[in-house]
Amino acid sequence: MSERNFQTDHIDKAIIKALQKNGRESYKNIAKELDVSDGTVRLRVEKMIKNNYLKISASVDPLFFENCIMAQIGINLEAPANKEVMEQISRFKGVQSVNNVTGRYDLVIEVFVDSRKELRQFLVEDLGTISGVSGTESFVFLETINKWAEISD
Repeated sequence: MSERNFQTDHIDKAIIKALQKNGRESYKNIAKELDVSDGTVRLRVEKMIKNNYLKISASVDPLFFENCIMAQIGINLEAPANKEVMEQISRFKGVQSVNNVTGRYDLVIEVFVDSRKELRQFLVEDLGTISGVSGTESFVFLETINKWAEISD
């Protein structure tokens, strides 16, 4: 992993904490709370976004609707995981994250889909197009606390 030239400080972290509480909080209110100018908050947020340190987005409770499915899937590969395979998997509908991990699996991914049919599509048809997948194990979430997901297209 390459070293990044971007550094954060206590003000950046305080800005992030404020946005984590309420992603729609105004820069003016955050600035007032931190005793800095709203321009400082705006510039720091822009800098963190530009440097891929911060992303502001809307997330949903993945188990709010009865039929939606959130799952982690452990994937074993014939060869070591590489960026190309990870990118291919990340483009499939419902994929929340692709993680190269230590331990029993080569990759662990999270998916959020609307139905069992979509989960089957992902496991059988989508992952079936990735060469080198030697096995998978799925863990369907039954209940969660503090878990949020992004809605796919």
